[in-house]
Amino acid sequence: MMPANVDDTELTSTHTNDMVLHMKTTLNIDDGVMLRLRREAARTGRTMSELVETALRGLLQAKPAAVELRPLPSFTSGGALVDVADREALYRAMEGR
Repeated sequence: MMPANVDDTELTSTHTNDMVLHMKTTLNIDDGVMLRLRREAARTGRTMSELVETALRGLLQAKPAAVELRPLPSFTSGGALVDVADREALYRAMEGR
């Protein structure tokens, strides 16, 4: 029974607005993903639709703008202490001879 203070046009408007805000659709989802979705819905007490909508919102959320990074520091090493092509000189330098 409809409340006395609600007219037909208000109900139609509310119903139409609700239909615009919620849309049914069909998706093909991998069986393994669907099983995990069902388990997570049961574990958290939420509907599968709520979980999918939350995941989609996260995916579609605006990405933060790339941050300009400062250049890496540089230094002068003073040059090579040994010719790395000279294996014996390299071994001597590494062993402290």
